[in-house]
Amino acid sequence: MGSLTVIVPSRGRPHTVAQLAEAFRATCTEATWLLFTVDEDDPEYQAYVDAVSEQVVRHGRVAVSSQPRGTMVTALNTGAQTLLEAPGPVRPDAIGFMGDDHRPRTTGWDRRYLDALTTLPGIVYGNDLLQGANLPTQCAISAPIVRALGHMAPPELTHLYVDNYWRDLGRAAGCITYLPDVVVEHLHPYAGKAEWDDGHRRVNRPALYERDRDAYAAYWREHQERDVIAVRQAPAGAQHG
Repeated sequence: MGSLTVIVPSRGRPHTVAQLAEAFRATCTEATWLLFTVDEDDPEYQAYVDAVSEQVVRHGRVAVSSQPRGTMVTALNTGAQTLLEAPGPVRPDAIGFMGDDHRPRTTGWDRRYLDALTTLPGIVYGNDLLQGANLPTQCAISAPIVRALGHMAPPELTHLYVDNYWRDLGRAAGCITYLPDVVVEHLHPYAGKAEWDDGHRRVNRPALYERDRDAYAAYWREHQERDVIAVRQAPAGAQHG
């Protein structure tokens, strides 16, 4: 049947634990896990731990892990590596990403993601009501592909252009699926759905856009062929090998 764990890198927003856990409880039809990855020096780290502990009682499939102070991408990759190294029975067949400002709205979205990856191992994403088909601002990736690549996202990136990578990689390898009727809403300030807090301002600075844009362009020029081959050669069957 397959299993999915969604990684949510987060900093300074422990209130999103309850919001996302409730959204998962209301929409998941599979035993999908929600994993928050948080910097160990986050002043709110204990609040995350407390929030997760409370949600485990209510929801049962929420966890938190820590990493040394890093970027969103290092948190995502650290979380993915933790999952890939987990004991076989609990290792997921697919690893997902959401920001702490995403909210799944479609009942059974997790089943739809897993079904898509069974049909075409690779990358699947839904409609975030902001970028739509243009960019997978949230997604799930077959675990063997993450293992073959050695990352969820290029470690050269810090926060931005990760979705460009997933889109371009999926298209180049012929393994990306967009589900327009599966809504995973992105509550981003650009959409007028959230206030510009310190976190949003920090990761949407023009200098960071330029930095990650240039880093991604250089990465894609150098590693596109290698990554596409890794994706195409990743095993489509046994996820726990």
